[in-house]
Amino acid sequence: MTLIVQKYGGTSVGTVERIKRVAARIKRCREQGQDIIVVVSAMSGETNRLLGLSNEITTRPIPRELDVLLSTGEQVTIALLCMALHEQGCVARSYTGSQVHIRTDSAFNKARILEIDEQKVRSDIAQGRVVVVAGFQGVDQDGNITTLGRGGSDTTAVALAAALKADECQIYTDVDGVYTTDPRVVPQARRLDRITFEEMLEMASLGSKVLQIRAVEFAGKYDVPLRVLSSFEEGKGTLITKEEQQDMERAVISGIAFNRDEAKLTILGVPDQPGVAHQIVGPIGNANIELDMIIQNVGADGTTDFTFTVHRNDYQKALDILRKLADDLGAREVEGDDKIAKISLVGVGMRSHAGIASTMFKALAEEGINIRMISTSEIKISVVVDDKYLELGVRALHSAFQLE
Repeated sequence: MTLIVQKYGGTSVGTVERIKRVAARIKRCREQGQDIIVVVSAMSGETNRLLGLSNEITTRPIPRELDVLLSTGEQVTIALLCMALHEQGCVARSYTGSQVHIRTDSAFNKARILEIDEQKVRSDIAQGRVVVVAGFQGVDQDGNITTLGRGGSDTTAVALAAALKADECQIYTDVDGVYTTDPRVVPQARRLDRITFEEMLEMASLGSKVLQIRAVEFAGKYDVPLRVLSSFEEGKGTLITKEEQQDMERAVISGIAFNRDEAKLTILGVPDQPGVAHQIVGPIGNANIELDMIIQNVGADGTTDFTFTVHRNDYQKALDILRKLADDLGAREVEGDDKIAKISLVGVGMRSHAGIASTMFKALAEEGINIRMISTSEIKISVVVDDKYLELGVRALHSAFQLE
């Protein structure tokens, strides 16, 4: 029998009726000869409700107690799903993260998984039970409940699949797979049958919301085949796996990712000398602001211009820091723009094909779209454009690379 780990997100288990539908799906899989381990999130909206209760008491909750509170959301779901499975004739048993002994470090609210004791799960599977595990949570060495942070349920599912050497980890959500780009921007976007870990990691980091980066990293590290499926309709979804040799001549571009939440800052006329980049980037990093794209240009007058992008929410904070630095560094001026967006081409096929950048730049030029910044890697090309041209740019590139 094949061993499958299935994960259902908050919208998939958002109501009692949806939980019953999930139970029916699990029963069908069992009847097809599959051993099933299920990981669930809290019901849609439940985590926000619990956070709201916390905020009514304090705006600065003790991290340990916040984890105790938030972990209850998944506990409700595992109990209800097991009840639904029993009603449909499936023997099932629920486990919290601590009961199945998902051991983590002690970083409350953003813990990392250290190890999983899979013996209880293996024993239940051997006895024909469906095992239902609360996602998003674990326990540290002192017995404290911990939560894994954003995307934690996906990470729980992948970690269990890795520990149990499952044949596949299936992530059920409200979309039926990974698309070449957002269908809301390009209606002709196509669902991908298959994508590599590398490509999915780039897509996730560049703004695709289908999977969390952390879960994709975990799956790639332990070579766990991931499949994204819809809870609400049948289909094969998208398989995320390692790159096979026969994939080397695959399509050049797999998808187009984009991010609207970008801002660009430039400090001009900084003396070109060793250590100047650290003098600029250091204070930005110390303010807990993440930098994305970075470009440094050296002028003929012996000065340098340093440009970088940040999340739009950090724009004003970063701009204030740069203005304070300008006097200390003897810079000529500071410029900022919070009306930009990033568009990225992603594909392992870039490794063996030339002319990708040329085709990209030509397609944007034909639409009158000016490129403000460019960044490249082995399987990615990103450009920054004015945000008013984002959707036009995505559509132009989708057509230029024939992704329909």
